[in-house]
Amino acid sequence: MVSFTYTAADAEKSRGVRRMKLLATGLLACVAVIFALATWAKNAGAGAWAGYVAAAAEAGMVGALADWFAVTALFRRPLGLPIPHTAIIPTKKDQLGASLGTFVGENFLSADVVRGRLRGFGIARRSGLWLADPAHADRVTSELAAALRGALTVLRDADVQAIVGEAITRRAEAVEVAPGLGKTLERMVADGSHRKAVDLICTRAHDWLVTHGDSVMDAVQGGAPGWTPRFVDRRIGERVYKELLRFVTEMRDMPSHPARGAIDRFLTDFAADLQGDTDTRARVERLKSDLLARPEVQDVIASAWSSVRALILAAAEDDQSQLRRRARTSLISLGQRLSSDERLQTKVEGWAEDAAAYVVTTYRAEITSLITDTVAGWDATQTSRKIEANIGRDLQFIRINGTVVGALAGLLIYTISHAAGG
Repeated sequence: MVSFTYTAADAEKSRGVRRMKLLATGLLACVAVIFALATWAKNAGAGAWAGYVAAAAEAGMVGALADWFAVTALFRRPLGLPIPHTAIIPTKKDQLGASLGTFVGENFLSADVVRGRLRGFGIARRSGLWLADPAHADRVTSELAAALRGALTVLRDADVQAIVGEAITRRAEAVEVAPGLGKTLERMVADGSHRKAVDLICTRAHDWLVTHGDSVMDAVQGGAPGWTPRFVDRRIGERVYKELLRFVTEMRDMPSHPARGAIDRFLTDFAADLQGDTDTRARVERLKSDLLARPEVQDVIASAWSSVRALILAAAEDDQSQLRRRARTSLISLGQRLSSDERLQTKVEGWAEDAAAYVVTTYRAEITSLITDTVAGWDATQTSRKIEANIGRDLQFIRINGTVVGALAGLLIYTISHAAGG
């Protein structure tokens, strides 16, 4: 059982209930004394007025006692007697909780009620006006940044890396890359974009040959037969080096060099093979699979998450980062559109109504069970005391009103009866 914690406010309310009980009981005692005195005066021949007072006081006592019984029966058994249908709150607590849950479910958690309430609220326009305020947009941005940081902190890097790596690998394996590479290469050759790469290669090759001429000549001499004289090998090496350097220099300096044209034709043919040749496409796919299977590639894919995570965290923590500035600008723009675009307002409100209706219709039983289960878990005695502390003061006015109304009704009945008898 769950017991309630009484606060200072509850204690003050309980004192107020006790004061009202004393007042209502005192009023009952007062009319009882008046009834006794009026009855004595009537029997003593004091006059007709004594009968009127006695009748009013008698009816006031009846009303006070009846209302005392009714109010007391809500919380406990009057005078401790096992009278049926008394101590209603302690004994019927669970049924009251179930009835409350049913009432809430039928009258508040219905799709029509939720839709009507949201439609009259104008949630889209109000949200737009609120978001359009830069101060509010800053607040939402800060809250989103904090939530993003919290989510990234909670996530385990190893788990995310495994998921990211698997997703990238699976996506790469599912898509054939050769046709896309072929189309890209074809466009690059068509607009001459590849020439910058050829220029760079030629320049680098020329610079390397100038710097490493001895290495080239040594390599040529090292491949010569053992029976040739050394000076011949040297001359051949020098000749090969000079011709190679001349060839690379001409390729670098002559955009119309035949070798460049040969490269263009080769790339054009290769682009076509990537798109249409089955054997070439199969080889590219095997190469792709081999690359993806290499541990080094998998490590690079997995480590991408660490870099992305660090970038996102840094951007989320910096008030002036592009991420937060763009988010703030987007929120203000969204708010302005929501506050002025009636078509967008209609769409957003329709989405909100559909979402709310789905939630209340799908999870109505779970929501109402929260009420019934919570009430069922309350301690009966403590529940009764808590409720009495909060509404008991008003209930004591019922006793006071019962006394007053009963006295007036008794006086009226006695007057009518006396007039009819006379």
